[in-house]
Order: sequence, then C-alpha cells, then structure tokens
Amino acid sequence: MTREISFAGRTIGGNRPIVLIAGPCAIESESSTRDAAERLVKITTELKIPLIFKSSYDKANRSSARSYRGPGIKEGLRILSVIKKDLQVPVLSDIHRFEEIAPAAEVLDVIQIPAFLSRQTDLLVETARTGRVVNIKKGQFLAPWDIKNAIEKVESAGNSNILITERGVSFGYNNLVVDMRSLPIMRDFGYPVVFDATHAVQMPGGAGTASSGDRRFVPHLTRAAAAVGIDALFMEVHSCPEKALCDGPNMLSMDDLPALLKQVQEIEKAVKG
Repeated sequence: MTREISFAGRTIGGNRPIVLIAGPCAIESESSTRDAAERLVKITTELKIPLIFKSSYDKANRSSARSYRGPGIKEGLRILSVIKKDLQVPVLSDIHRFEEIAPAAEVLDVIQIPAFLSRQTDLLVETARTGRVVNIKKGQFLAPWDIKNAIEKVESAGNSNILITERGVSFGYNNLVVDMRSLPIMRDFGYPVVFDATHAVQMPGGAGTASSGDRRFVPHLTRAAAAVGIDALFMEVHSCPEKALCDGPNMLSMDDLPALLKQVQEIEKAVKG
C-alpha cells in the first residue's frame, strides 16, 4: 500500500478511491478551458470522484516549431488561477524551465515534471524545494525501477509529496506500449502511482510534424490499469478531440468519460474491496 499524499482537499494513495487528473492537453482559450473544467467538476461530483484539473499553459516539447503550444505561462497561470478559485478545484500543469518554477508554485497545487525531463536533476530538485506536490512522469526511455532515482532527487530537497506517473515506454519508432507490471513495481517505492491512459496511446512524432495516437485503446488500458491497481488516473479529455489544437488523436471525448469512469469504479471495488 502506498503512502497518502494530501493537499488542497484531496488525498491520493493508501487505500483511498482513485483520483482523476483530467483536462484538455493545452489551454486553447479561457472560455473553452473553463467549460471543460465545469463539465469535469459536474461529472466527478455526480460520481463522487475527487478531481484535479489539468491543462498545460505551454507545451514546450511539441514535435514541430510550428505546433500549437498554449497561451504561455503568464496568461495560462492566470486562467488556471481563476478556475481554481471559482470552481474550488486543485490544478496541475507542467513546467519545462527553471524560470517557470517560482510563478508556477504560486498557482499550481501539483507541479508536473514532463516525461522527457524526468532525469533532469536540477529541475527536479528546484521544483521539490517549492514544497508543492511533484508529479514525476516516468520517461518513455526508463524502466519502471529507474523511477527510484527521480524519487530520491525530489526527496533530497526534503519533499516527500511525490506522485509518479506511468505513460508507456518506447517500442520501436513512433510507438509506445504499456507494461502493466510497471504499476506494482513503481508502487513498491511507496508513493502513489498514476496511470496516464491517454499519453499511453500516443504515437510520438507519428504524423511527421506532430504526434499521432489511437484513442480507441484508452478504455482498454484504463480498465486494465484499474484492475492492476493505481492511485490516480490521468486523462486528457476534450469536447471535440478532432478539433483539438494539441494531442487530439489520443485525447478522449468528454462524452465518453462518464461511462468509463463508472467502469473504473466497479473494477476498483473488486480490487480494493
């Protein structure tokens, strides 16, 4: 059993119910982001599932320099701050540079380290020093036991508010696979484990100048992860993924979310008793 991490009225880990981390890949506009947050709050309130709202203010790791990245840190954090206050929901976003750490920590309840940066020692340590919850996304190039090194880097700064996320591992070119053994392996380190169901079906760079994906497998992997045992579920969702400005092929339609979450709850009851 993992330790419990508590913040902003949410507790992840132990034998607690699965927490949902969800939202659009990137902030496209204030109105669309707010609409998504309001809809997620409604869905999760009805299902009694704790929610952390996620959306990125800057996707600095896009395939092409021409790809949409988001509104930037200043405007993006302003939008997330308004959503956090008005809807009373914790917020998560990812950082990419040292300069982002301090302003991000003023707004975000959870600061996410992107998978591509999960080995960047100084970034992990400086982020940990904020005292905020740090969600480390395991790099596509790492074995599950390698995440222990990233955990120890955060711990070295005196921060034990740590989440670790599985999002698949590179399998040849432009493809990812999920080894479900990684979930119990990473949970053995004692921290809550998150399963990223939508990035797990991503095909990095698969469209040449952008990543592709295959969202039809999201429900299958989600149910499998819930059966293996996880503490939180990470999903990027959109009202119309086909028109999304970022990661549309692997995002789940908001319309499909409630039914899938109900299945997750039923599986979780069987697993956790």
